[in-house]
Amino acid sequence: MPASDLLRPAATAARLAAVAAQGVLALAALAALGACGLAVAGALPWLTLPLAFGDGDPVDAGPWVQGGLALILVALCGFLPASARVMRLEASHRRFHATMEDVARAYYAAHAVDRGGAFRFANEFDAVRERLAFLRDHPELGALEPEVLELAAQMSHVARDLARVYADDKVAAAREALNHRGDLAAQVERDIARATQATRELARRLAAVEEREEGAEAGIAALEAELDALLPKLGLARDGAAADGAEREADAKAPVARPAIAA
Repeated sequence: MPASDLLRPAATAARLAAVAAQGVLALAALAALGACGLAVAGALPWLTLPLAFGDGDPVDAGPWVQGGLALILVALCGFLPASARVMRLEASHRRFHATMEDVARAYYAAHAVDRGGAFRFANEFDAVRERLAFLRDHPELGALEPEVLELAAQMSHVARDLARVYADDKVAAAREALNHRGDLAAQVERDIARATQATRELARRLAAVEEREEGAEAGIAALEAELDALLPKLGLARDGAAADGAEREADAKAPVARPAIAA
């Protein structure tokens, strides 16, 4: 239920209370004037209100109080026309607000159906008449005033291009495409995560293998150093060392090739 429907009883009660207060004020002012007029004519007695100042004799201030009260009530009645105008403006504003809410409700209903492609006529007169017939047959909008339904139908016709752009099938297709793109993006993210994990695993294994190779090379170098120190003591030489010595000796005995001088 719209919020305006909930506030309408309170607004109606406040309006009735204001009207009742205005009526009571007007009746009170009329009664006070009538009492004063009858008292002047001698048909009614004046209000008796003895007042005394200090030790002096009491003075009957009843007529003055009665007349002053009547004048005050009459002066307050001067605000009644302005109050009535304010109440009329408030009532017209509430009616306008309620009418605009009804128009918006009817327009949204017609626009939703238009987005589904229910309206077929392209001519303005036929299109508005088609929308108006739909709104009149609507179970929740048929009781609205004809002017409201006609205005909503015209608004729906003006927004027909917007309904075509945001048609239900187009919106559904766009959502499906976005969902598909979202699934592809999620798949790519999963592939990137797996590739990153595999790359890091290969990097760790490569580092471990290189570390083991470096350790093996260091062990071979240490073993060669021990052999180089031990074999001469035994009168032996490593095959690799002998071959290196023979190559160095052959290089030393080989004649040096001189470059040929051109004639």
